[in-house]
Amino acid sequence: MNTRRAAAKVLDPCCGSRMFWFDRNDDRTIFGDIRSETHKLKDKSSKGGFRELVISPDQQMDFRNLPFPNDSFYLVVFDPPHLVKNGSTGWIAKKYGKLGSDWGNDIRAGFSECFRVLKPNGTLIFKWNETDISVSKILSLTDHKPLFGNRCGKAAKTHWITFMKPKNAKIEGKPK
Repeated sequence: MNTRRAAAKVLDPCCGSRMFWFDRNDDRTIFGDIRSETHKLKDKSSKGGFRELVISPDQQMDFRNLPFPNDSFYLVVFDPPHLVKNGSTGWIAKKYGKLGSDWGNDIRAGFSECFRVLKPNGTLIFKWNETDISVSKILSLTDHKPLFGNRCGKAAKTHWITFMKPKNAKIEGKPK
């Protein structure tokens, strides 16, 4: 991990290409992802008809088993892959990643790990697109109640949902 981020207060364990970040190298954040890869994608709007998609995390990690102690971060951004029906080689799979057949247990474990590493009274921002799986199914995978959220996107299928970890929350998962 980059030493300048050793004291980071924010974790993005599924950063992908950091699409929604204003500063894709924000020193306050540890950017993690299970993938580390570069792809050349067809894009008619780009010069030359191609653009480069770079997934380069500060640290490779699996959101189902985060390599951090309990109560480490004030803010966690959880934006896991949300597609199960797309192929594994298309540009959408390359850009967003893809869930496996055990997606329910994977997302459940991801919520558990994100809340485990979140400090008491810390904030979890969860981003989900319900193209393949509804938000109601996803929210049933955690015992934590969301505070509020927002729908956006062309078909209003993308949801930004905000949680706060209760001060005395039971820590799920194993201590690190």
